[in-house]
Amino acid sequence: MGQNRVVRLGVIGLGNIARQHIDNLTSGRIADCELTAVCSRQPPASAAAPGIPHFTDYAELVQSGLCDAVLVATPTFTHFETGACALRAGLHVMMEKPIGLSTREGEELLELQQPGQIFALMLNQRTDPLFTTMRDIISAGTLGEITRTHWTMTNWFRPEVYFQVSDWRATWRGEGGGLLLNQCIHNLDIFQWLCGMPVSVQAFCEFGRYHDIEVEDEATAVFRYANGATGVFVGSTGEAPGVNRFDVIGDRGALAFDGERLLLCENNPGTLEFSRSTREMFGMPQSSVRDITPDRTTNQHAAVMNNFVGAILRDEALLAPAAAGLDSLAIANAMLLSTWEARAVALPLDSMCYQKALAQRIAGSTLRRKADIEATVDMSASYR
Repeated sequence: MGQNRVVRLGVIGLGNIARQHIDNLTSGRIADCELTAVCSRQPPASAAAPGIPHFTDYAELVQSGLCDAVLVATPTFTHFETGACALRAGLHVMMEKPIGLSTREGEELLELQQPGQIFALMLNQRTDPLFTTMRDIISAGTLGEITRTHWTMTNWFRPEVYFQVSDWRATWRGEGGGLLLNQCIHNLDIFQWLCGMPVSVQAFCEFGRYHDIEVEDEATAVFRYANGATGVFVGSTGEAPGVNRFDVIGDRGALAFDGERLLLCENNPGTLEFSRSTREMFGMPQSSVRDITPDRTTNQHAAVMNNFVGAILRDEALLAPAAAGLDSLAIANAMLLSTWEARAVALPLDSMCYQKALAQRIAGSTLRRKADIEATVDMSASYR
């Protein structure tokens, strides 16, 4: 595209998250990009995008010639068909997480990506200064070799009405899962982005423990890494007020986030070196602790969208290419498969094996009838 052009963007889906993206667009928070079309199953769209051409068929929007790129913000079970349509048409694609119901769907979508075509995923927490700070410290080797990781992320509480007002959420057919595919997919992405991919996962998921749903609303998993390190991940949508505690332990120090503050502990010398050299029976290496909590004020979604536009217009490197979404999805899929089959699951995941297991659940699943309830929606309260 020419250096002075803007990206003409179509938004497919007009639910809660799509309206937030549209607000960012129309408020000027995304540079060099204009909203040129929207699509939803039911008109009118005027409340979300007045004066913007509205389509009820995503394929018609894709073929309209009004857009250079699309943002797919539809229910998860439609991500594959909608994304495939846009990719085959040569449009650039930004997709809301996850990339699909399964890693196999994601792999098939990536096979459709054409040379020069930008395909990104809305992994917005990669722009959170908390996690970029942690990543910089880990990448610099400040902690030494990682020996243990632990993230308890149980403040994703969702009341029953959250599920009742949706026909697709928390169903195998509509979402391919629950807690792990919807809320914790962000945490699993950050976990592996910072600490690397485990080589095996043993998980224990609870299905409909706190809600009248068929999918998981609580999960505990143990990770094994190639270097012998271990990790634990705990997630829940049924615990209040919940906990957000993230620890990354290394030979030379540790990062500890307690939900509010980020602390850096540094050991001198490293633990292993001290252990092998000291003559003090109860000795410990000297440690210093600093509060390195960053200012987390940022519009994460706008940051990812600005990067997407920059990749199209100026060849900027993507913060979250669609292919990166396969790793967190693979962990989520492995946790479910581990629970279903009561065994540890090796990674990289056998995507066809998981697809067969998921297909069995989908075959017995249906979309629900939406409850006739007027729910109060405050999207700012949904982010953790």
